[in-house]
Amino acid sequence: LYGQATRFFLWVPVWLGAGIAAYFALPQEPGAAHGVGAAATLLAAFALRRWGGDAGRVLAWVPILVLFGGALALGRAHLVAAPKLTFFYYGPVEGTVLVVDRSASDVPRVLLGAPYLARMDPARTPARVRVSLHSDHAGTALIPGARIAVTARLAPPGGPVEPGGFDFQRRAWFSSLGAVGYARAPPVLMAPPPKRAFRPWLDGLRQRIAMRLMAEMPGQKGAFAAAILVGDRSAIDPAPLAHLRASNLAHLLAISGLHMGLLTGFVFAVIRLGAAAVPPLALRLPAKKIAAAVALLVGLAYLGLSGANVATQRAFVMVAVMLLAVLFDRAAISLRAVTLAAIIILVLRPESLLSPGFQMSFAATGALVAVFETLNRDARWHALGRGPGRVAMPVLSLVMASAVAGAATAPVSAFHFNTVAQYGLLANLLSVPVMGSVVMPAAVLAGCLMVLGLEDLAFWVMGQGIGWILGVASWVASLDGSVWRVPAAPGAVLAAILAGGVFAIIWRGPGRAMGFAAMACAIWVWAGAERPDILISDDGRLVGVAGAEGRWLNRAKGSGFAARVWLENDGDRADQAAAAARAPPGDGQLWDLGPHRVALIQAKEPASAELSALCARADLVLTPRSEFPVPCAAITALDLRRAGSHTVHLRAQKLGVTSAKAVAGDRLWNRAGR
Repeated sequence: LYGQATRFFLWVPVWLGAGIAAYFALPQEPGAAHGVGAAATLLAAFALRRWGGDAGRVLAWVPILVLFGGALALGRAHLVAAPKLTFFYYGPVEGTVLVVDRSASDVPRVLLGAPYLARMDPARTPARVRVSLHSDHAGTALIPGARIAVTARLAPPGGPVEPGGFDFQRRAWFSSLGAVGYARAPPVLMAPPPKRAFRPWLDGLRQRIAMRLMAEMPGQKGAFAAAILVGDRSAIDPAPLAHLRASNLAHLLAISGLHMGLLTGFVFAVIRLGAAAVPPLALRLPAKKIAAAVALLVGLAYLGLSGANVATQRAFVMVAVMLLAVLFDRAAISLRAVTLAAIIILVLRPESLLSPGFQMSFAATGALVAVFETLNRDARWHALGRGPGRVAMPVLSLVMASAVAGAATAPVSAFHFNTVAQYGLLANLLSVPVMGSVVMPAAVLAGCLMVLGLEDLAFWVMGQGIGWILGVASWVASLDGSVWRVPAAPGAVLAAILAGGVFAIIWRGPGRAMGFAAMACAIWVWAGAERPDILISDDGRLVGVAGAEGRWLNRAKGSGFAARVWLENDGDRADQAAAAARAPPGDGQLWDLGPHRVALIQAKEPASAELSALCARADLVLTPRSEFPVPCAAITALDLRRAGSHTVHLRAQKLGVTSAKAVAGDRLWNRAGR
């Protein structure tokens, strides 16, 4: 047990994360009862620390850290509190352009800060609104820092499209996003960006760099370069984006730990090797520390140029911890460095724990560091690097790194995105080395040579590397069975997988097998997870019923986002039109589903006689478009408006009905809904 105690620091972010997860899992905001329980737990922890001996002094920190994690999440949730829209709004919207990107329907989308809404009390106006622009001339006024006006339809951030699904309201709350909507007319420029303000200047610089990249590398090469260097993904077409996702290469577009590590690593290596090549410098200067300091500054500049989104901030923290370790003569790549980075991120942004980026980044990094730390303690591994094996060692290390990172992130990716890229390892082996040895170094050289006007060659080299990556993505995506769809799993499954993986990484000795056993059990439970028999969207327009051919949808068009998410969560490769073309259950109004009979009335004003007749024949009546009272068990438009989307599980003895509100609870981010 002493060997485990020495690794207690590695458990600190785990217990912090447990407290953060506990806060988000609560059915309601913490109240007086929770405060009393927390105080009692603290008293018990201090008693254990005082009278529990050596073991007690260590174990007492567990409840303290868990409570501290919950307090962090609670404080952050109240700190970011901002007004949000509570009704549907149509009218003029004026605001400052903060971020320009593209929506899921591939149209320009703008995030506006300091918005003005007509006839709205400034104290109740959202801090930020996001508008999708469905106009051929939408991009003419989208200048970062500029003040624009547009006539738009806005709505409150929507809840989960099915109970237990992704909670957009929670994400919007922590982003201070109070309204979302769309506009048909193009925006009008009201005022240009301030000339002396730093943020508009930086955003303008990012935009100019993106335009220069797309001019030097026409087509999707330039769009890819703009995405990985300045975070501008607006010019990437849907087809190459789909290829990148199907080949498990979409992570190359997100500016994350890979990009930050490749860039700073290249700068660090060039400066250190350059100094070592000059003996007077190598003997008189601490080249390693100078290289680390310069790489840190380059990483900070990259953070600003890339837009400094949450994923990039997380990547910079991880890289900064490792480079600072070099400056203070500590091991740069170790589990302790990964742990410190996780602690910093959880303290600053506790909500990051729930994001796929955080989970995948630390799953991959932790697994890689743990595996290679174990190999470095094995004499046989070092023996492979001697003699004839010296040439094969880099290739073997690359294959192992890709395999370990892929295996560590695959369950997380499958849980959040319902897909598994069958040939993702092959695609990454063919692309990541090109990204690290060609694309990122060429980008650094282009930046250095731009002062001399000699950057054309570097841009050409960069374009060749990007072309190779896009070609690999297209080829791998075209292979049979490149994408395997998997059904959605309960949240407890992901929690068990992550807990098992953390235990296997941190625990020393044979006991780590329990971590792998927990992961295997979670995947077994996942394989047997059942999807709802009936799904109803929060606006009542879309209804989906599970059948032998897959889920039938009542609409071939409209409510596209909910339809796509439902089918993806089913592990179904069909699109909405194909799902709507499936044979509907029963006669379209009265269905015999197992031992139960369900009726669906899609009219907004059904006749009372019709309702009474169906109640006499059905166990459950669905009137998702009508608020008329139903004299039997029913789900009406009023229920949907109050509690969000609904699911129905057809069990042998009774019907199991669940609402999104019942699963999400009464939380800060969903209290003031529409």
